[in-house]
Amino acid sequence: MHNQYQFPAVLSVRTQARIVNETLKARMDALLPALMHETGIDMWIIVCYEDNYDPVFNTLIPWECWAPILQMMVFFDRGEAGVERLNISLTDMQGLMTTIWNLQSAEDQWACLRRVVEERQPKRIGINQSDVIWAADGLTAALKEKLVATLGTELAGRIVSAEPLCIRWLETRLPTELALYEQACAIAHALMKTCFSRQVITPGVTTIDDLRWWYWQTTTDLGLPVSFPPFFRFMRSEAERQKWGSADRVIRPGDMVHCDVGVKYMRILTDHQELGYVLRPGEFAPPRGLLDGLAQANLLQTVFMSTWAEGLTGNEILTKALAHGREAGVAKPKIYSHSLSHYLHEPGPLMGLPWEQVACPGRGDVKMRYDTVYTVELGATCPVPEWGGQEVAFPLEQDAMFTRQGSFFIDGRQTEFHLI
Repeated sequence: MHNQYQFPAVLSVRTQARIVNETLKARMDALLPALMHETGIDMWIIVCYEDNYDPVFNTLIPWECWAPILQMMVFFDRGEAGVERLNISLTDMQGLMTTIWNLQSAEDQWACLRRVVEERQPKRIGINQSDVIWAADGLTAALKEKLVATLGTELAGRIVSAEPLCIRWLETRLPTELALYEQACAIAHALMKTCFSRQVITPGVTTIDDLRWWYWQTTTDLGLPVSFPPFFRFMRSEAERQKWGSADRVIRPGDMVHCDVGVKYMRILTDHQELGYVLRPGEFAPPRGLLDGLAQANLLQTVFMSTWAEGLTGNEILTKALAHGREAGVAKPKIYSHSLSHYLHEPGPLMGLPWEQVACPGRGDVKMRYDTVYTVELGATCPVPEWGGQEVAFPLEQDAMFTRQGSFFIDGRQTEFHLI
């Protein structure tokens, strides 16, 4: 794979661990106080068990971390004195938090937690419970019941959902993290470029399943977990489909090949959809109809990102972008974009679904904020004259950041077919 293209370097596990831990400390030092103050939650309690970790908990622990049995984290906003970070468990937080309990302590974990809360007298105690954002819903029913009983009626009366804080913590990226995103997307783009080449595809021989497993094996060999199971398919004219049969899985000349893939790198997720075209003998470019379809999808990308604005909800952005797309002449525009953070689809604003192009209650009501990352996931559907006027979908997905300086694709976007 490395011979044909200059493939971006994948850092050693040791180096990745150092960068992740340094980044996490910077997030705790810089982001956590600002976000707790912004959301008005002066105490945040995260409780979970080993092997059933709260989604937010996983973003607060160092790389080389073993978190056994019962986990308790307490964050307390002391105003100008900063946020106190307390660890009430056996987990080694490697200096990121202050450990205040161990097996030799006179009190058990729950008693220690109760004392911490009583001594600090928080006004609003945030817990990870939400009926909208799954990543903010990590507190189990049994642990909530135990927590409420431990705190008692008066203190438990101060409990609120930490959903706003979870959203802001999970979605917000430091400038250094946005720079790391460039590296992650460069690797993701190189993988797709290699995948859509004669280095991997032999037309008439390679199947769509071969392509999927090549991608999955290659990412595994690079030490990169996939963001989700990789997906590949091809589109072809109805005449070609009849010729080869609807069950045919072989990639053939004249096919348009589509991928939906992503990798995890240093706690960063990528999510992309790109298109390749298998040249027929004597061809040097795809048919004009396919080129026009890709151009339509590119236009919708541009229109969509032009509607991004601080404080708008996902539903508001969806409505505006679809209207502008139709005004710009995009053929049958469809938008189904989402936040891209520590998790694939959470926790920021949802902007449409493939089956919902009006409004997405709940997740679509989340507002867009600066220093966040999203997928520009959408498509146009156009007739292709060379395929007998058959309507063909042109799905694209690129990762982009939203900052005070504007909206930007991370490591660029696809504007030409990968030629195979």
